[in-house]
Amino acid sequence: MNGIHRIDTSLGPVQAAFDAKGAVLYLGFAGHEFRAPLLAKLARLDPVAHPEASSVDRLRDQLEAYAAGRRTAFEVPFRLHGSAFEQRVWGALQRIPFGETRSYGQLAAELGDANLSRAVGRANGANPVSILVPCHRVIGANGTLTGYAGGLAMKERLLRLEGAIRD
Repeated sequence: MNGIHRIDTSLGPVQAAFDAKGAVLYLGFAGHEFRAPLLAKLARLDPVAHPEASSVDRLRDQLEAYAAGRRTAFEVPFRLHGSAFEQRVWGALQRIPFGETRSYGQLAAELGDANLSRAVGRANGANPVSILVPCHRVIGANGTLTGYAGGLAMKERLLRLEGAIRD
């Protein structure tokens, strides 16, 4: 799909899509298989074929600072498009502090219904801006690392980088 750009970072190659104002529409690790609904959603958001170099550089610089332990939050503009429930889940993800984790059940309870953990998991998996909206901070109820589009090794790496996992 036109509009998806590869950016090499010390975390590994990522793929990103930007809108005409430089906001990130998609951020994920290269090698992630795009699902048809995600591609269709991205196409409707009209990502630019050639984003401003400053937008790409800002994202790369902030990812590098994060990877080096010099950044705990991002100041990169992004646009989230999803259902009302997905928006609520993504908002809850953004409230998980750097260096902490939550279980799917904890997020469901925070959203008002502890029985929604599977729905929270689906919304978490639909997050279009990995790392910026920290879906990697969600773990299984027993503390195990579960599903991550960038792979479980990357999820573990990010959580170690943040100090949420210690040896």
